[in-house]
Amino acid sequence: MARVSTYLNFMGNTEEAFEFYRSVFGGEFTALDRMGAIPGMPLTEEDQTKVMHVALPILGGHTLMGTDMLESLGHRLEVGNNVSIAIETDSLEQARQLHAHLSIGGTDIRELSPAPWGGH
Repeated sequence: MARVSTYLNFMGNTEEAFEFYRSVFGGEFTALDRMGAIPGMPLTEEDQTKVMHVALPILGGHTLMGTDMLESLGHRLEVGNNVSIAIETDSLEQARQLHAHLSIGGTDIRELSPAPWGGH
């Protein structure tokens, strides 16, 4: 089923933030993947333990998702890059159509491609 989710970026404290959200909303994480699971990434031992992707279903079918941005990879939080909207489609074709339409007049910062956790 297609859905829209909120995606939050943190500078190394995603797990702490999502433990707080879980204490507020209840429920269980439907995903908790570590940076170390990405093959070939040049990461320190500490960075390997950081959160690559976490998902927590909250209210009304909405899911909060998040990731750690890593200074070692040149990531920085700035106004405008700390939150995203994740659009999960029912098909690759639907994803392509939405991506094409949403890219009109904007800057396409990432091509539509398979994500490490599935989907596009």
